[in-house]
Formats: sequence, C-alpha cells, structure tokens
Amino acid sequence: MEVPKEISTNEPKITIQGFKQMLIENYKAILEYQDIYIRIKTHTGIINISGVNLKLDEMTSDDIMIYGEIDQVDYEKIE
Repeated sequence: MEVPKEISTNEPKITIQGFKQMLIENYKAILEYQDIYIRIKTHTGIINISGVNLKLDEMTSDDIMIYGEIDQVDYEKIE
C-alpha cells in the first residue's frame, strides 16, 4: 500500500468546494487573518485567500477549514 505524497513530504493539499469552503491540509501557521484576507504558511509556500466574510473553523495541528465567499486564491512558492 502506497503512502500518499502529501503525508510523506508535508506538501499541502488544498480542497475547494464551490466558492464557499476550502480545506488546507499540512499547513504550518496562520500569518494573517481578516474577514476579507487570509494568509496561510505551508512547508512549500504561502497560500493567500481573498473574499468576503472569511472565517477559520475546524482547525487541528495539520488541517484548517475556511468558510466564506472565496473570490481568489494564489500561491507564493518558497525556494
């Protein structure tokens, strides 16, 4: 049985459901949190989420769920 890549390498796994829900697995830290902008640090870079009424929910040490009207997601790769 093969171990999933995101578990063995700490690469983030991002699951977006519609425009209202986003799950980020293997995150390291929350860098910035506002209701219109969230920045999440991962082992490989930073994920920037823009929208309206953004809320963090269902956080564990490895996973974080974001709810709200998600308008844009972009990535800053760490070299």
